[in-house]
Amino acid sequence: MQRKSLSILAAAAAVVGAAVVVPGAEASPPPGSVSAGAAAAAPASPAAPTAVSGARSATPSLLLGAASETTTVRPGVTLTSMSLGRRDADDHWTVHVYLPATVDGPLKSAGTALGSRAIADRVADAVRDKGFAPRVERVVIPAYADRPAGTLGWTVRVGRYAAEADAAAVLNQVRAAGFAGGTRYTAQDGNDIGAPQKVHVMRVDFRTFDGTVGTDFGPALNGTEKLTDLMAATGAIAGVNGQWFYNNAPGGLYVKDGKLLGSATQGRGGVKITRGGRSVDVDTFTAHVTLRAGGETVEIDGVNRVPGDVWNCGGVGGDLPTEKPQHDLRCTDSSELVRFTPEFGRTPTGAGAEVVLDATGRVTAVNTSRGAAVPADGSIVQAIGDRAGWLLEHARVGTRLTVTERVEDGRGRRVALTPDTTILQVGPTLVRDGRVSVNAAADGLIREGTDQTFTYNWTVRSNPRSMIGVDGQGRMMLVVVDGRQAGYSEGLGIAWTAELMKALGAREAMNLDGGGSSVMATAGSGVVNRPSDAAGQRSLGNVLLVRP
Repeated sequence: MQRKSLSILAAAAAVVGAAVVVPGAEASPPPGSVSAGAAAAAPASPAAPTAVSGARSATPSLLLGAASETTTVRPGVTLTSMSLGRRDADDHWTVHVYLPATVDGPLKSAGTALGSRAIADRVADAVRDKGFAPRVERVVIPAYADRPAGTLGWTVRVGRYAAEADAAAVLNQVRAAGFAGGTRYTAQDGNDIGAPQKVHVMRVDFRTFDGTVGTDFGPALNGTEKLTDLMAATGAIAGVNGQWFYNNAPGGLYVKDGKLLGSATQGRGGVKITRGGRSVDVDTFTAHVTLRAGGETVEIDGVNRVPGDVWNCGGVGGDLPTEKPQHDLRCTDSSELVRFTPEFGRTPTGAGAEVVLDATGRVTAVNTSRGAAVPADGSIVQAIGDRAGWLLEHARVGTRLTVTERVEDGRGRRVALTPDTTILQVGPTLVRDGRVSVNAAADGLIREGTDQTFTYNWTVRSNPRSMIGVDGQGRMMLVVVDGRQAGYSEGLGIAWTAELMKALGAREAMNLDGGGSSVMATAGSGVVNRPSDAAGQRSLGNVLLVRP
């Protein structure tokens, strides 16, 4: 393999939600908090705190010097590994005290990471009464394409420690005093544009590379496999992780080679790949699958997922507690129809009903419980709740049921599901038409309700991230940023992730599954990044593979 080393200015700068010390009084509003182009203010002294919000566009003053090494994986396929930023003397470990959901809620069993100012002040007073020196910090969320910047909430923290073990020791004292909490490393709060980052960028130039980029999974959708095992099984030369997965199956709209294999989270971001990876389009997608029996047509709630479990919500109706997308939230629906294709593998068992269909849609069996095997050239429709009665009433052995599928893009236009079409719905969108465009609210990254712990931990704070995009030269980009590794690579908040992709030259980009799932590998080197799980790379629901 060919290697070259060089020094570059890598754009990796944008402003994300910041935790700002507020000793005893609320800080002034964040400068530029609703301005898309404002740069971050320098940290102020504790006596005059300044909230940090800011830029959605990288500027030269925010560029960080980077050392990088580029490897030619195959002619037309390069891998560049970059080291951005550096450890700062102000980075430290701290004790993060959890807050109750209400002002008068119990403290020992509190479980939210941030809350209102009134709740934070009450907890800080209680912590202070126990002999500790707490500080109240304001968390600012940046502006997204569909949500203005502003205060997300307030946190309570205790101490500044050089080592995690020291913070953990104080945490034990805080817990013994009647509080709940955890430890945090401040470089992962998401507001340090100079924090250490390890970034791995794979570019596939189809002007030289004559292979393909597509998606794959293991022997069945109902199961997980490691990236390197899938690469070995398929002869791929490189790959990254793909979609979220729940109940051991991919979550969200999943179209492989033109076949609809996964339910849509209605209106969530996704990426459509055609021409073997030569065309990449980021958009939002909805899908409608209907079942016609005799003269009556009903909507099928899902495809290849457990009936009643609607992960990420955003289903077709009847979901509780919400019908809007909410990332990593399990909604439920007690009355559903779910279709299973042969790719799924073993179907869920339990009460309800199911019909077995052959390749023409003819009913070959009607069962009053669930769990039959899917015919190799057919499908199964399972039903629970009221839908079970409907299915038993309308399906008879020997009759034909008609399944119709329609996928639409963000403009309501029908998406042709040809053998050349792959769609992975993950999200959020990051870059559209060369501009940063994060649909954080519509994509479900902003939690409904008062508890914004998820928004804070997943969207604002730094985490490992994986991304897909295409640059101005038409090269596909597969990118992984390591995270949750203090002093080595802190990870990125979502706003930073979008800015990084734009700075790397993306004209279209979308976020993939991240956290401990973030992994990149080549056939020659194996795993090239450092996954955050202690056990190394995870087993995954599906992956993106570069094949010769």
